[in-house]
Amino acid sequence: MTQAISTLGLDFGTTNSVAAVAGRNGATEAMTFSHDGATFSACRSVLCFWRDEEEAGSPARMEIGPWAIDQFLELGGDCRFIQSFKTFAASPLFASTVIHNKNWRFEDLLSAYLRRLAERSGTAWPSRVVIGRPVQFAGAQADETLAQARYETALKRLGFETIHHVYEPVAAAFFYAQRLREPATILVADFGGGTSDFSIIRFDPGRGKLRAEALSHAGIGIAGDAFDQKIIEHVVAPLFGKDSTFRSGDKTLPIPLAYYSRFAQWNQLSIMRHTKDYAELVKLLRVADEPDLIQAFITFLDADASYLLYRAVAQLKMQLSHAPHGRFDLDVGKLKLSRTIARAEFDSWIGEDVRAIQAQVGEALTRANLSEARIDRVFLTGGTSYVPALRESFEARFGAEKVETGDQFVSIANGLALIAQEDDLEPWLAKGV
Repeated sequence: MTQAISTLGLDFGTTNSVAAVAGRNGATEAMTFSHDGATFSACRSVLCFWRDEEEAGSPARMEIGPWAIDQFLELGGDCRFIQSFKTFAASPLFASTVIHNKNWRFEDLLSAYLRRLAERSGTAWPSRVVIGRPVQFAGAQADETLAQARYETALKRLGFETIHHVYEPVAAAFFYAQRLREPATILVADFGGGTSDFSIIRFDPGRGKLRAEALSHAGIGIAGDAFDQKIIEHVVAPLFGKDSTFRSGDKTLPIPLAYYSRFAQWNQLSIMRHTKDYAELVKLLRVADEPDLIQAFITFLDADASYLLYRAVAQLKMQLSHAPHGRFDLDVGKLKLSRTIARAEFDSWIGEDVRAIQAQVGEALTRANLSEARIDRVFLTGGTSYVPALRESFEARFGAEKVETGDQFVSIANGLALIAQEDDLEPWLAKGV
């Protein structure tokens, strides 16, 4: 372990998490991790719990990020894999989950994840931390006070003495504003896995001190995961029998949509092989009007290929971010699925979501009492900002010359680390929408 540095910015995300450090000279650096010869800053926000067969009765072992994915693939589903658990942070309906006969609350999962993240970073973490939070937490009954209390409980277990919460787009704005040389009103849009968040901030870098006034915030629970689900809905599920029919006596009925609801989280697919849904699919095979599609679904579940599926979806989305066409390919043993997708198709699938996102941008403008013309610059951050239709919606609204992207995965963590060094954090702290 190296000597502890001065401040830590922690961007705990639905899909990925980033930790950044800032020295007293104002320089920031995202912590890096190494796995299979690759070095990266954004660590997948996933956990895997398992027990070694030769250690019967011993406590469950746990790993995070790509190391958790390794275990998940190696054990073939004989483990407990948890992803996107940030979506439960503000849910009063989520009390705990049982893992190997032990109750795990949200704060237990978060502290376990962060402790391992710190170990994997190989760098001692300081006692002063600023953690990001979305403007609008995911969930229909989101309780932001509960979420922040859960965050603090988890962080205190790691020894943090000073904990502050900052809206994620505010942190990205602060990082972006370091380059300003004149006053500017900035709209920052942060697109994560679970939420899209917006902040409008007036910055003034005069007299050697960056001053700021937050004018408004807005957010919505639509982001990258929702876009992934559109690909699942329109490309994958139909190849597995969605919208097909089966015979029941003299009636023709649709295949129940409930079988496809587990695609919402790929770890749920890994346990479907051991549920009554699987047994019912096997029965449907005999009466389905398109049995080859149902057989493809069963073959997919037998192969426990959920991770390969979501990797294929991610690769397709990446291709469509850089080319007018992309190819969805899933090759699992005897199951070989392939389809070319036009970006125009994908754009039409996510069109309603993009419009909902822009409605929240409009809400942020209304709260700030500003028109689009009064926004000097627009900064897009987060992995989903690569999606062309999303960026184009901002260019059409504000003008392409105002829209910038950059540091999509580390800008928030770097901004949080810099804010943590401020003598007065009050202007930057989350105070509710």
